[in-house]
Amino acid sequence: MKRRQFIKDSVAYASLASLPSLLGGGLGEERLRTAHIGVGGMGAADLKAISAHKAVDVVALCDVDANRLMSAQKLHPRAKTFVDYRKMLTEFSDQIDAVIVSTPDHTHAPASMKAMELGKAVYCQKPLTHHVTEARAMRRLADEKNLVTQMGIQVHSFYDYRLATLLIQSGIIGKVSTVHAWSPKNWGYDGAAPNGKDEIPAHLNWNLWLGTSAERPYKDGIYHPGQWRKLVDFGCGTLGDMGVHIFDTPYNALQLDVPKTIVNNCRKPTGFGFPEKNMVTYEFPSTPYTTTRFKWIWYDGVGAPKKHEDLLLPEQDKLPQQGAMFVGEKGMLLLPHFMELPKLIVNGAYQHMDSEIASIGNSTDLGAPIRNYDSEGLKHYHQFVDTCLGRDACSAPFSYASKLTETILLGVIAGRFPNQALHWDSEQARFREATANAFLDAPYREF
Repeated sequence: MKRRQFIKDSVAYASLASLPSLLGGGLGEERLRTAHIGVGGMGAADLKAISAHKAVDVVALCDVDANRLMSAQKLHPRAKTFVDYRKMLTEFSDQIDAVIVSTPDHTHAPASMKAMELGKAVYCQKPLTHHVTEARAMRRLADEKNLVTQMGIQVHSFYDYRLATLLIQSGIIGKVSTVHAWSPKNWGYDGAAPNGKDEIPAHLNWNLWLGTSAERPYKDGIYHPGQWRKLVDFGCGTLGDMGVHIFDTPYNALQLDVPKTIVNNCRKPTGFGFPEKNMVTYEFPSTPYTTTRFKWIWYDGVGAPKKHEDLLLPEQDKLPQQGAMFVGEKGMLLLPHFMELPKLIVNGAYQHMDSEIASIGNSTDLGAPIRNYDSEGLKHYHQFVDTCLGRDACSAPFSYASKLTETILLGVIAGRFPNQALHWDSEQARFREATANAFLDAPYREF
């Protein structure tokens, strides 16, 4: 598949902040016909959640792994099956209203762009894309065609995260000067690239799994089904996995744009795997909810986060395994990940927020906290379906998701230049450091 001209050009178009936010128009139909690209792992979860909506008809399933495709078809025997998403989208287009993309990261943009070119609504798993140019191109195309879009960050619709957003915007801790965010997960690989090749399993179409990425020999247990997140040609590391979820609420609450500078404290690049430990420091333009000089620090890998005075909790409590800490002028707000209430800390002590939460609840549709992922997890998916049917509005459309993803990916690129400050020009979509611009995209292989 040739790299599309709009992806080549996207690096030069106007800044994301200058583009209008667009939720997309509904189809005005009573039922939604969905096609699913990638139906194993997270794709199986996406399929289950989308198909749980009473107005959804699953009409097509696509996967390069015959075993996973067979498992999905058993649940949806009426759906037509495909191995190549391009064939599905061209030959079966008139039977499809919306496309759900649940593939490894490197296929998100090629599959989503193909669907959007055909005018289909798209739900795409996080991170939205593998490259910065792709994120901008996907936003541009969704805007041009006025399409319903949603990125798969399910916790975006959960009570605790919505509450934290409203609390921050209410000024409960004043303007925020710093956000610390962390995950001890390790989607990195510090070892060498494997040598040799193994026999490709009969159930796997290796050429289609590689898709637009560079050709390479198959190695058992290295790429498919579950290790690709660790590798620079296919995933986005821990930052691109857990980082998207944990960044989302602070990013949304503070109404951030893309950063001005990025520094990643990590080991030297190998060109094959992501670093197993990263500490990424971002500086952003200020917003009405931040101080003039605002920074964001991300920590990942075993032992994350590093010790910091901002992360000392009252009563000698331990930090949650994953989460974010807002540091404001009047106190701090701790947001565990996930399905735990945020905690207000002022002058080294926890503070009750009953009156603030009651006030927010009375003035919004916040609802009540529910500690059941099976029910809460459906909300984000069903919001997409209902928006397609003209009954709702997506809360994480590509107009939002592309900026969040760009921010994440700039931190990933900074991992190629350890301990070096990279300066990002959003208007020109270029780094001041010319050598870093080579990683904003990559050539697409014809396959």
